[in-house]
Amino acid sequence: MRMSSANAYEKSLQILYARQSELAGQQEKLTSGKNVNRPSDDPSSAAQAERAQTRLSRIASDRQALEVQRGALMLAESALGDSAGLLQRFRELAITAGNGGYNAADRLTIAKEMGSLREQLLSLANAEDGNGLPLFGGLGSASAPFVESASGVSFNGLAGQQASTENSVPGTMDGQAVWMNVASGNGSFALSTGASNTGSLWSNTGQVLTPASLTGHNYTITFSVVGAATTYSVQDTTNATTVLPAPAIPPALPAPNPSYTPGQAISFDGLSLVANGVPANGDTVQVVPSTTTSLFKVMDDAITAIADTNLTSSQRAQAVGLALTQVDNGMNRLQAARSQAGEWLNRADNIQHAQEGRALLFEADKSRAQDLDMVKGISDFTRLQTGYQAALQSYAQVQKLSLFNFIN
Repeated sequence: MRMSSANAYEKSLQILYARQSELAGQQEKLTSGKNVNRPSDDPSSAAQAERAQTRLSRIASDRQALEVQRGALMLAESALGDSAGLLQRFRELAITAGNGGYNAADRLTIAKEMGSLREQLLSLANAEDGNGLPLFGGLGSASAPFVESASGVSFNGLAGQQASTENSVPGTMDGQAVWMNVASGNGSFALSTGASNTGSLWSNTGQVLTPASLTGHNYTITFSVVGAATTYSVQDTTNATTVLPAPAIPPALPAPNPSYTPGQAISFDGLSLVANGVPANGDTVQVVPSTTTSLFKVMDDAITAIADTNLTSSQRAQAVGLALTQVDNGMNRLQAARSQAGEWLNRADNIQHAQEGRALLFEADKSRAQDLDMVKGISDFTRLQTGYQAALQSYAQVQKLSLFNFIN
């Protein structure tokens, strides 16, 4: 087989170009530190690295959103803590106002301070996060979820609580549940004296003796004064039946009304209350099932009762007792909400740790798919460099293989 000098030159140049290309490619890998610089280098590894990068980007977005949610929850938890402190001070002032040694001017001063605390509490309920979003807006609200009007404070948001997910926690809390769902009375039933009472009758907030015996009915306790004897009867106004005295079984004579003794418990249908003071004939105490009211309404009622100079001492004592019980109910709501915020913050920490672990795994997958083993890369570069130098020397030798070099 005959081969011309031109063919030998071309073949040598092809080998030289190939060695040069391989050396340049390996040099690029060493410079970038990556074994795959473009999809054409290794389509399978490039796709694997791209999938890992997509997951890393998603984790980065989730972590950024989680930090925003964590910041909002920290602000909400702090606001709830401050609110509990304000309520505690409000409670102390209510107890002070019940002191019989204070005159109307003293109670008015206390009422003004209590009003200031109420305004501060409303400001905390409308607190915002760093992005200007309400902390207690529930599922959505205007810039101020709690609106003051002539009828009191109302919730101008969408009640409800966002749920936590695998990668997120709620960024807002349900203001309706925190501030507007305070149980009235003692949480099971509420007591009030009749509006037409003329005596000095008042009562405590009562207690539940047997939860299973509660009926959820309305009752009226009516006091009768005949001479020096004071008795009472209890009517179930829901069913229009007499509870006390207990209905007599024929042919027994009807039982007399129980005698009233100030400070002695009146018990029936699983509940108990203590009445005090001197009732007039026909004075009543109403018993109704507990409902929900707003914490601001509780505070407004307490402030009004303390500042009202027309209330008798017995009426004021009952109003203060009711206020203390309902303030305690509201404080329990705030503490429960604060505990929930703390639980979400703990969950946020757990989510962050899990995200960091997943990010490390995906970084490792991405590194295995595209990063260069530097020891092997340097070894391959040295080998290719040797091959390229050999190709250069071979080409230099091939260039001399011409008949004209041997013709004299």
